[in-house]
Amino acid sequence: MIKKDKKQNFLDNVPRRNPEIDWSADESGAVTLEVKNRGVFNRIAQIFFKKPKISYIHLDKTGSFVWPLIDGKKDITEIGKEVDGHFGEAAHPLYERLSEYFRILSSYGFVTFENQKRQF
Repeated sequence: MIKKDKKQNFLDNVPRRNPEIDWSADESGAVTLEVKNRGVFNRIAQIFFKKPKISYIHLDKTGSFVWPLIDGKKDITEIGKEVDGHFGEAAHPLYERLSEYFRILSSYGFVTFENQKRQF
């Protein structure tokens, strides 16, 4: 068994939006994600239970601010600095909240990560 001796800092990850998810922002800046429900089980649910082919996910104020910042170039720390500049103390504890937000986005397949830096 090989043990990893280098620890990765989650905040060094660069998030990338899933290109299969369409999104839009209204005039107030509120972001809505459009997730296509594909696959056999989703198709069965659409036919028998009248489930929608597309689910619309409306992000809250902070999520709507963060989503357009996910450009595949900025890491989570850089995004956090912009969130802190915009929301100030209302966003604190900033990096704990931001880390959890990105973990949730990742668990639903809305984003993937690329690690660019390593912490020793």
